[in-house]
Amino acid sequence: MIFNSIGFAVFLPIIFILYWICPAKYRYLFLLAASFYFYMQTDRRYIFLLLSTAALSYFLALALQSANSLPGNGECEKRKIRMLKKIYLLAGILLLTGCLVIFKYLDFFFEAAGLASPVIQLMLPVGISFYTFQTLGYLIDIYRGKYPAERHFGYYCLFVSFFPQLLSGPIGRGDILLPQFKKSRSFDPSQASYGMKLMAVGYFKKLVVAELLAPSVNNIYDHPADYIGLVFPIATIMFAIQIYCDFSGYTDIAIGCAKLFGIDLQENFKSPYFSRSIREFWSRWHISLSTWFRDYVYIPLGGSRKGAFRHCLNLVLTFLVSGLWHGAGIHYIVWGAVHGIYQILEICVRPKKQRGFFSLLFTFFEVCFAWVFFRANTLQDAWFILSRSLYGIGDFSNYLKNAVISLDMSYSYMIYLCIPILVLAAYDYVSLKTDVIAHISSYKPWVRYPVYIVFLLVILLFSEKGVATEFYYFQF
Repeated sequence: MIFNSIGFAVFLPIIFILYWICPAKYRYLFLLAASFYFYMQTDRRYIFLLLSTAALSYFLALALQSANSLPGNGECEKRKIRMLKKIYLLAGILLLTGCLVIFKYLDFFFEAAGLASPVIQLMLPVGISFYTFQTLGYLIDIYRGKYPAERHFGYYCLFVSFFPQLLSGPIGRGDILLPQFKKSRSFDPSQASYGMKLMAVGYFKKLVVAELLAPSVNNIYDHPADYIGLVFPIATIMFAIQIYCDFSGYTDIAIGCAKLFGIDLQENFKSPYFSRSIREFWSRWHISLSTWFRDYVYIPLGGSRKGAFRHCLNLVLTFLVSGLWHGAGIHYIVWGAVHGIYQILEICVRPKKQRGFFSLLFTFFEVCFAWVFFRANTLQDAWFILSRSLYGIGDFSNYLKNAVISLDMSYSYMIYLCIPILVLAAYDYVSLKTDVIAHISSYKPWVRYPVYIVFLLVILLFSEKGVATEFYYFQF
């Protein structure tokens, strides 16, 4: 089941009503059953894998908690306790990442080693990268003694499988989510109203913007040999907008959906294309993942504490791992490496304070350049696209004309595409300083309700009909 399907349109209202009718002490069980049903409608083959991941991390966390409470009077006892904790943590990391490697990277590693891949025909379980990282972060937090391990298996299962965030995040933290599941709450109409409005914004991003751009991007990037010149930079900019609208749209729907049940999820995007540096971009893009890598990879490697060389090395290593997390392909690793190099260049060359439109435009150009490696099907395709992007630029009028012909769009359709993009850009820009949804909600009914109606009509009229395409990050 995906958010933009008829099944979800039926599922959500039913679950919402039954949840608030259900006695408070059983709501977590109802929400847990709904989450399992939701996942099984998406990928019923791997529900056992999801349950196994939850059970494994639950018992290892309890073991870590027990080790934390062991008496250690002497130095020898303390060393034994530390060693025991490391064994538990290492077992968790190996077992959880082992499942991820088998399902996601096995073929890639065999191919990289020049060996014949074993014929096991495993399909990538939906959401495995996200719930694996969520459980890994939880185990590491328990190991560090950040908060006590959850002893109630039902609440913990809900933490791992909560359906709004299960398939593509945001990646939750135990100390933020678990207390919310336990909290006794009454229905808050204002929170539910805000959640529905945020979901509408998410659907606008996905159905109106991302879906309109996807066909052109797919045609060009899936058949690069058929194109040349300016069409590649245009397609890359279109992809930059597409992937942002697709993924941030999913996040808006997930966060808004969770609010219907009184749960607050972590903010995951904050107008990233208005960043004036790559560092700022990563503080606004996929925030739950970037902070995960910061807390559980970059800082444990030493962060910026061990000299300039180690600092740069740690940055590159962190982004290499980030690239590999996104997909089993060399081009994803190169994408991560490019962003790591960007970070080093900013430390060494660019001033700390970035101001003005030029910094914003330059950062967007850097991000788009890296997106070429991310979107290309292979590294060879990425090099081909980059090498042919400036072909014919000497005759700029023909350079532009050939791009328009290659896109196979009328000028009226181009304007049609630009309108929702400009609306979204205005929304993101204003969002930097104010909560747009809350601000519109503060107006009198005769002002705000026409705005809501027009917005819903735009989604209904401009979105693709009868099509329920998966969100882009489902493949990761």
